[in-house]
Amino acid sequence: MSAVQSFVSCLLLLACLLQACNNRKEKKEQQLHTIPTAQEVGAACMPDTIAPIKAPFPMKNLKRPVFSDQTKNIADLGAKAGAQVTAIIQQGIDELSATGGGTLRIPKGMWKTGRIALKSHVNLHLEEGAELYFSGEIKDYLPVVFTRNEGVEVMSLGACIYANNQENIAITGKGRLIGPAEGSVRKQIMTHDVIENVVPHDKPVAERIYDGKDGSFIFPPMFIAPINCRDVLIEGVRLERTAFWNIVPQYCDRVIIRGVTIHSIGIPRGDGIDVESSKNVLIEYCTLQTGDDCLAMKAGRGWDGLRVNRPTENVVVRYCLAEKGHGGITIGSETAGMIRKLYVHDCVFNNEGNGIRFKTRRPRGGGGEQLFYDRIRLRVGETALRWDMLGSAVHVGAAADRSQKVELNELTPHFRDIQISNLIVEDASHFVRIDGIPEAPLEKVEIRQVRAKTEKLFDIKDARHIAIENAKLVSQDSMVHLVNTQDIIFSKVDFDIPAKKVYQHIAADGGDSVILKDISYLNNDN
Repeated sequence: MSAVQSFVSCLLLLACLLQACNNRKEKKEQQLHTIPTAQEVGAACMPDTIAPIKAPFPMKNLKRPVFSDQTKNIADLGAKAGAQVTAIIQQGIDELSATGGGTLRIPKGMWKTGRIALKSHVNLHLEEGAELYFSGEIKDYLPVVFTRNEGVEVMSLGACIYANNQENIAITGKGRLIGPAEGSVRKQIMTHDVIENVVPHDKPVAERIYDGKDGSFIFPPMFIAPINCRDVLIEGVRLERTAFWNIVPQYCDRVIIRGVTIHSIGIPRGDGIDVESSKNVLIEYCTLQTGDDCLAMKAGRGWDGLRVNRPTENVVVRYCLAEKGHGGITIGSETAGMIRKLYVHDCVFNNEGNGIRFKTRRPRGGGGEQLFYDRIRLRVGETALRWDMLGSAVHVGAAADRSQKVELNELTPHFRDIQISNLIVEDASHFVRIDGIPEAPLEKVEIRQVRAKTEKLFDIKDARHIAIENAKLVSQDSMVHLVNTQDIIFSKVDFDIPAKKVYQHIAADGGDSVILKDISYLNNDN
């Protein structure tokens, strides 16, 4: 082969390589362009059918519970609009469950009730225009029932709609559920300390009674909280004005939550949907505006959570719209039983504090692993990807200080094996903030296929084996802050930053510098 031919061959090879590179970039851009917008997700977009589940771990498809054709209407049972109808609703549920099941209808109108106990094979259906108002008085939630509050088992008020050890149950329809009015329920909530300091972990659960008698404190009722239940459906309803967490399946198996709208803005601890120590859960097409985390995965707290030792696993969250809250999707901070095998995809998180958040504390135990996030769109006020593993001194005292020396023990939590891909961050103050635990660093995180616009880039403490790949990052900042880090790799990242160079600030107590591979710097138009 002549020199000219060799030169031409080299040019052709180079052209092919450039074209292949361009094709890969175009394909990646196409993937990002198909990430849904707010108009394509949430309750308003819910289809009638449930699509098959496709997860990066084995998980069977979930089906709606099927109910007998038997139907009762509370108006036919003697209920009067505007009156207290707790006994009539409970009578209808009990009779249906005892005779093979069916549907109890709440017709259009305003109805008042206390706690409702759902029973096996019953669908509580709220017709369009139905409004079910829950009492604000503790007496309407007694006697106390077995429940879990912030990851600790207690005997207290349970939930506005409660079920224990039932199967094939549902809450459906287009009606509204309105949480407890002002009254003793809200006035006597325990607020003076964290629950693990109030409820002795070595005290038998049956003796952990918090009934509010003589003005004593209670643990507030959740809104809908089945415990130890199987084959649960919550579909279509709207929840407002909760006293505490909204929808909380606890120790449940095979749960579907879809098309639900939740509004709890301004309510402390007004979480939207919290999956607690449950498995095989599908959450889809929900719209959430909350006073705390919109979606959260939990598995018990501290010593009591370790005693129970039940994970949250096999959970899929898809096509959800979080419009307001502290976090779009959060792991923890109750992590004792482990959260694993979670797949969140095709969701939009707008106007949150943080987009994707991971929370635990040194004394919480457990942790999270095998967590997958794909095709997410974020616009948040604080941080797009946030790991907060230490918490604040208000909750855990000196353990919140990373300089506090703590030995590994049973209560040391771990986060690892996390994959985040196809992510658009339209706006955020930070892209990534990691506050790991010195004795148990965050590890094995992959963040790929990203387009992000943020004020600041990275602040990473106590983490190792973190990979950022195939990303375009636009920022007003050029600094990466590192404390006690190892094996942090940026690969194929396009930076649009003021300095046209990534500067690294490594704290005095050590840490490896970031490994930069195939990095480019673009014009900055900020």
